[in-house]
Amino acid sequence: MRIGTGLLAAAAACVLAGSAATAHSSAALAGGAPSAGGAPSALAAAAVSPPPTSAECRKALGIACYWPRQLQRAYGLRPLYARGYSGRGRTIVIVDPFGSPTIGADLTAFDRSFGLPAPPAFRVLQPEGPVPPFDPSDGAMLDKAGETTLDVEWAHAMAPGADILLVETPAAETSTGGGFPQMIAAENYVIEHNLGDVISQSFSLPEQNFPSRAYVLRLRYAYVDAQRHHVTVLGASNDNGVTGFNRTGTGFYRHRVVQWPASDPLVTGVGGTTLHLTSSGTRTSPDTAWNDTWNPAVAALSKQKPPVPWASSGGLSEFFARPAYQDGVRRVVGGRRGVPDISMSAALSGAVLIYHSFPGAAAGWYTAGGTSEATPEFAGVVAIADQYAGRRLGLINPALYRLEAAHAPGITDVTKGGNSVAFVQKGRTFAVRGYRAGRGYDLVTGVGTIDAARFVPELAAAVKPGRP
Repeated sequence: MRIGTGLLAAAAACVLAGSAATAHSSAALAGGAPSAGGAPSALAAAAVSPPPTSAECRKALGIACYWPRQLQRAYGLRPLYARGYSGRGRTIVIVDPFGSPTIGADLTAFDRSFGLPAPPAFRVLQPEGPVPPFDPSDGAMLDKAGETTLDVEWAHAMAPGADILLVETPAAETSTGGGFPQMIAAENYVIEHNLGDVISQSFSLPEQNFPSRAYVLRLRYAYVDAQRHHVTVLGASNDNGVTGFNRTGTGFYRHRVVQWPASDPLVTGVGGTTLHLTSSGTRTSPDTAWNDTWNPAVAALSKQKPPVPWASSGGLSEFFARPAYQDGVRRVVGGRRGVPDISMSAALSGAVLIYHSFPGAAAGWYTAGGTSEATPEFAGVVAIADQYAGRRLGLINPALYRLEAAHAPGITDVTKGGNSVAFVQKGRTFAVRGYRAGRGYDLVTGVGTIDAARFVPELAAAVKPGRP
């Protein structure tokens, strides 16, 4: 979801055999920056062997890695599953350039390894024309295959009863907005043909990178259509704290930026938190805002040294004024649209596991994170809420802020951490001061995170038919 022309995807490979591990470099990184198309990954098994445990990941990589059952418990999903609420009858739409040529088989391997049922239906659609043949030497295609894997597997992990529709587009993203027209057009096709209930977008770009504000306003027609059809649209806030890749894609902004489409008032912006879990999924401490900028183990995954700007993105939009639903948090956002709206697990130091076998990368278990983890996770929660309500909930942002103002038990405040970041560019270290998480709404984690067992019925009740 980060765009960086000339930047190669970074990954540290690590074969786990019991408690022993051997690390080797699996990709190069140009320009001393995070990967261009996703958070760094770590290979954890070379075949469909049992996935590694958090203890094994900590020993081999210095980070935690989580299974679906741990997040299901942490977010209070098990009581909903026990009552039959798993997203059944609802469709989660995943939108990614190129997709992955092995996503069907990889999802099957993921499900079997973690004891998950297959989704009732899994479809791949290419409404903007056929995707080019997969080229394992193409870094952009490798990036997006990994992104697709994360999106599909973790939307399914949260809502195992929901149908999954993977929408692939034929054009690569660029640092100035290339590829976005095709993705938006594909989404509009899905909306017009009534193919899905909640759309998960892991792509984003700093607002300043687009040709103009007018260009973005013309591009957002699908979100207007989504609101009319009561389709929920989610967008990852991004993973570089208060900075982001510049228009050349070779470096970071030295001032605060926010990313579109997460900054769009018709999109629910999803930020990132760090979970602190036991092997069973019980919290050892409250969730904190995700920020791995100075984490040496995370930097080592991409063969770097800190600082590397990995953190929950958030801030104030330059393109959009404060929407009415944020009037209650005007003390934080002033007159601008504030991002994010809500947050889920995203930390690279508390990663999730994915399985992929596409050509160009060794088949096996990888760690993954970022708000492109958080966004499909929350898409799963929304699908369950749609099932609970017996209808599409559509734009949920007004309801989120009403629930936050009412101190609804299903919303859990995140009060520690921040999204200030630093990075090295041309041999110099730069810092961009961000925001701090605190009581109530903030520009790091939004209204906070969720306890789904309470949040799902609260959200279903808060969105009245015909009214967001």
